[in-house]
Amino acid sequence: MTSQRCLTKRFSGVLRLVGDWLERVGAFLKLGASFAHLFSRLMKINIPTPLRQYAGKQDSVDVGGRTVGDALSELTKRHPELRKHLYTDEGKLRSFVNLYLNDDDVRYLSEREATPVKESDHLSIIPSIAGGSPAPRCC
Repeated sequence: MTSQRCLTKRFSGVLRLVGDWLERVGAFLKLGASFAHLFSRLMKINIPTPLRQYAGKQDSVDVGGRTVGDALSELTKRHPELRKHLYTDEGKLRSFVNLYLNDDDVRYLSEREATPVKESDHLSIIPSIAGGSPAPRCC
């Protein structure tokens, strides 16, 4: 009987620790952060001026993620209004949205959005700009 009580006591202690940990994770998730933050480092995403109104008027956002795609996913989870400006309805990155990981165009990296990132990296979102006025007529 004594060994059974000892096991029961130890088991209940472990359950209490797991319960405490789950409460902390739950509180963490309620704050709007994703579970990925627990296991990834934060990198910086630079937000262009036209999109800042959809990102809380911030010029950059620190996000967690293991890849470029993870980082963008985290960004759009925190700022859902950005999603429609970055992605099509099918979930593909819009053709006029250019991404640069440090100084490299993500479109030309071998793994594209699956490219691994590290804490010292920065991702820049550069929307293409088109239009303008026609060339002036001469004579």
